[in-house]
Amino acid sequence: MLKTAQLQEKRPDGSASEAGVAGPRKYLIGGNWKCNGTWDENADRVTVFNGAGPIPSNVEVALCVPDINIPQLLTTLRKDIAVGAQNSGVNKGNGAFTGETGSHQLKALGVTWVIIGHSERREGFGMTGETEELCAQKCKVALDNGINVMFAIGEKKDERESGITMEVCAKQLEPLVKELKPEDWANVAIAYEPVWAIGTGLTATPEMAQETHADIREWIRKNVSDEIATATRIQYGGSMKGANAESLLAQPDIDGGLIGGASLKADFFNVINGIPK
Repeated sequence: MLKTAQLQEKRPDGSASEAGVAGPRKYLIGGNWKCNGTWDENADRVTVFNGAGPIPSNVEVALCVPDINIPQLLTTLRKDIAVGAQNSGVNKGNGAFTGETGSHQLKALGVTWVIIGHSERREGFGMTGETEELCAQKCKVALDNGINVMFAIGEKKDERESGITMEVCAKQLEPLVKELKPEDWANVAIAYEPVWAIGTGLTATPEMAQETHADIREWIRKNVSDEIATATRIQYGGSMKGANAESLLAQPDIDGGLIGGASLKADFFNVINGIPK
C-alpha cells in the first residue's frame, strides 16, 4: 500500500516553456473529467498528456478527476499538472459523514484544487441540489483545509434570455462573500460556466463571455475590494475547446478555462496552447 509521501514522490516531472504575455493574473486551465474514465482509459490519457510537450510558465494547469482516480494521477501524471477533485464535503474533519470526501483527506493525499458549486451539483441530478449557502460553506471549509477552489457560477438559458445573467451570478456569489475573509480570495478562482453551454456544444461568443466576466469582476470590486477584483482569476467554462480557446482567452477578463469534454482528449493541450503568447 502506498503512503501519502510515496504518492507524491512518484509523480514524474513535467516541463515548462518560456513565459508568455505578461499580465496581472496567471492563467488557470482546469480540466473536469466528471464521471468519466476507467483505470485503463485514464492510463492512456495520462500517457498522452505526459508526452504532450511543455506548458507555458504563465499558465497553471489542474485536472479535476473522480476521487477513485486521484491516487492513479498522483503517481503517474507529470508534475506540472496539478491533481484536483470535483467536490468535497462541508465537514471540516473526520466524522459520521457517509459518502462524503473531506477536503482534509484530499489535502493529505496531495490534492491542491477542488471544484465547488458546479451546476450539475447545484441542480442535484434531478434531486434537491446544493444551495448557494452550502456551496459557500464548502468553499470556506476547503480553503481552511489548504485546498484551492474553483468556485463555479452561471445562468441557465432562460435566465440568459431574460437578461438576468448577472443577477443570477450575484445571488451565487453573495453567500461566498459573507463566508470568506479577504486573505481567502488569493486561493479562489471564479469559474463562470453558463449552464446552457455546458456539454451542449453551444459556446458564448468571446464578446458575450467577456461582458459577463467584466461584470463579475466589477461586482467583486464593489462588494469585496478593488485589489481582490484585480487579482481574482475568472475562468470561462461552457464547451471551451481547442477550436475556440484562443479567441476566448484573448479577452482581457478571461483568465483561463474550466474544460469538460476536451480535457479528456489531447485537445486539452490545444486549449493550453491557446493562451496569448
